[in-house]
Amino acid sequence: MFQATTIIAVRKGQQTAIAGDGQVTLGQNTIMKQNATKIRRLYEGKVIAGFAGAVADAFTLFAKFEEKLKQAGGNLSKAAVEIAREWRSDRILRRLEALLIVADAEKIFIVSGSGELIEPDDGIAAIGSGGAYALAAARALNAFSELNAREIAVESLKIASGICVYTNEQISVEVIEK
Repeated sequence: MFQATTIIAVRKGQQTAIAGDGQVTLGQNTIMKQNATKIRRLYEGKVIAGFAGAVADAFTLFAKFEEKLKQAGGNLSKAAVEIAREWRSDRILRRLEALLIVADAEKIFIVSGSGELIEPDDGIAAIGSGGAYALAAARALNAFSELNAREIAVESLKIASGICVYTNEQISVEVIEK
């Protein structure tokens, strides 16, 4: 499991949002930074991505993923399959320690270096040390509130930050509208 962050993606109605907390933790007990941005817009702003894991590894993966998006003409599904395949098979890439959540207006995927490519059934996905808490909160908020995707993502991270010591309330969020 990758500690020191929580990333949540929510698709609801005409909106897809990815949100992440800002905490960077060194080791088990030192907070190094409170307001890091772990969410990026890619491919002319049509795709959003978030990472959990080593920062340098995440930047490498963002660059590789954007390259795959360009090669696929912006097709998120195809680019996600290609980055998962390359990540797993490349000797250098497979040593990278990170997870990605990538999304466009239609789909959300979790991508890992071991070859997993997961599209959630309910349009909600989370990664990182507080991921399970944020996921549970987002599912409840989605089912029992009228909040939009952005609001669900932010509120679920706030809930996770009250439980997970590696997650804080310095939240950044990116939204794509259909």
